[in-house]
Amino acid sequence: MVVDGREQHFDSPTCEGGFFLGASLLDHVAPGMAAYDEEIFGPVLSVARVDTYDEGLRLINANPYGNGTAIFTRDGGAARQFQFDVEVGMVGVNVPVPVRSRTTASAVGRNLSSAMPTCTGRRASTSTPAPRW
Repeated sequence: MVVDGREQHFDSPTCEGGFFLGASLLDHVAPGMAAYDEEIFGPVLSVARVDTYDEGLRLINANPYGNGTAIFTRDGGAARQFQFDVEVGMVGVNVPVPVRSRTTASAVGRNLSSAMPTCTGRRASTSTPAPRW
């Protein structure tokens, strides 16, 4: 765990009386880990690392949730192909996937579980489109 959201305290009146998790970052997440195999409801970014494009594509497309993913590359052709090959609800190219601040990413994933309101203490802005090749 790179950033532990359990340490964050919420002072907002809208968060009173609830149980909330601050933004968390998990790195080197892989199949077989609970953070990968189970759907997480909260402001958690899980980073899975792969060695090749094909390995990454298989990993992403095999995941049953299909919420969102991002590719970070200098290769415009790889970025363009990724948009067509990947089977998820949201795709980021050289940017993290923007998730609406009031619903979970599952609202657009292929399992279509119900959208649950969240208290993140921050507002997400997605007014600037992600660059596309």
